[in-house]
Amino acid sequence: MTDALPLSDFDFPEELVASVPAEPRDSARLMVLGRTDGKVDHKLFRDLPSLLRDGDCLVLNETKVIPCRLLGRKATGGKVELLLVRELEKGLWSGLATGLKAGMRLSFPGGLDAVVEGRNDDGEYLIRFDRAELPAYLAEHGHAPLPPYILKRKRTPDQSDRDRYQTVYALTSGSIAAPTAGLHFTPRLLDELRAMGVRLAKVTLHVGRGTFRPVTVEDARQHPMLPEHYRMGPEAAELVSRTLREGGRVMAVGTTSTRALESLALQAGGFGPGEGWTSLYICPGHEFRAAGGLITNFHLPRSTPLLLAAAFAGRERLLAAYREACRERYRLYSYGDAMLVL
Repeated sequence: MTDALPLSDFDFPEELVASVPAEPRDSARLMVLGRTDGKVDHKLFRDLPSLLRDGDCLVLNETKVIPCRLLGRKATGGKVELLLVRELEKGLWSGLATGLKAGMRLSFPGGLDAVVEGRNDDGEYLIRFDRAELPAYLAEHGHAPLPPYILKRKRTPDQSDRDRYQTVYALTSGSIAAPTAGLHFTPRLLDELRAMGVRLAKVTLHVGRGTFRPVTVEDARQHPMLPEHYRMGPEAAELVSRTLREGGRVMAVGTTSTRALESLALQAGGFGPGEGWTSLYICPGHEFRAAGGLITNFHLPRSTPLLLAAAFAGRERLLAAYREACRERYRLYSYGDAMLVL
């Protein structure tokens, strides 16, 4: 169909997938894409101050990634790799793994034991651990939940990933993946933006399976979005509201910030502070009510972040920009380069 959503339209060169981040953070490349005319310009992320102006508002997702990847053993001796998804109650978590069965016993470094209780309706395993306060254990023994396309390249995550797969402004623990557009900011760059009059508003959306679960249905518009928790307080909401009133640009840093902003804008009474669970699925055809600019990375095919970016930039403009990014050898995905859509 002519208005088909961008799913398998584009195959990315495998060699462009970034397995390590740019150092320093703001040395990543930045493609600037015109939202109306499709014009493309090439910058570095540290050039962002020259592209923003006094009165703009950056909306940053301050969620903090949990080191929720666990490496252990089955009672039979086989290896198990477990990605924890969500704490359901003290000691009981849902998680993703392969080859597990109900009743199977698991053990992990540091004396942690668990039993598989079954699966939920979303296909996640239900894992009962022998201790209730798992966050303290994860802080010591957990690994950064790097995406599978990095892990399959035989790169072993190390301590640097615990720091680097985290924004410099991360505050509230709860995510099982990083809001990757924010990985490019440094404290110095944020200070420079503040000094020139750019407002910084914080929102929290804990990244869960809803963000990274691939779109598998033939008609992408029918994809069911899993809920993720979000919150924006009164002070941050007032910064955004003032920017909208004064004609400034509200710049969403990442697709998660965008979904939180748009969820808040859909509240009864319009945009304002709020908290809850959102299953908002943004794909081409969405009418944006709050976000006026988008900072994002280059996303996987058949992913909800790609569909959101296509909704914001326009499908054909985005795909043309992705083709140019490949010609210009941009680095792709979570640890890759960035795009600014204005």
